[in-house]
Amino acid sequence: MSDNKDHLEVQAEETTTSVKISDDVVATIAAIAAGEIEGVGGMCGSLAGDFIERLGKKNSAKGAKVEVEDGSVKISMNLLVVYNYRIQDVCSEVQAAVKNAVEGMTGLGVADVSITVQGIVMPHQETEDAEEDKEEQSI
Repeated sequence: MSDNKDHLEVQAEETTTSVKISDDVVATIAAIAAGEIEGVGGMCGSLAGDFIERLGKKNSAKGAKVEVEDGSVKISMNLLVVYNYRIQDVCSEVQAAVKNAVEGMTGLGVADVSITVQGIVMPHQETEDAEEDKEEQSI
């Protein structure tokens, strides 16, 4: 795993040790932080990612993509917003939560959190989807 593109490297100022943080770890932190915001109905992944998830591999970073550019992190996210929530408010809260979570847990600087709203879900759809996920996990 010497490919620097797949890992972020953080070096402490006073020591010679280094910590490598996978892009997937940063994406997972971002996805979890976004999911905790009221009004977020879910994350949307790519078509390939959704297909892989249907084959049985869960992707906790679904809907989040991380890029490292000039020593800072750029995060792109695809969200579903719950109907009757103001989209701008939800997105602003997600951006702040993701930035705080990633910076707090990794020590990396977040330059940008871009959000694409992929759709609107009805409040009852959100709870039905969560119940279906729980049923699938218990099987």
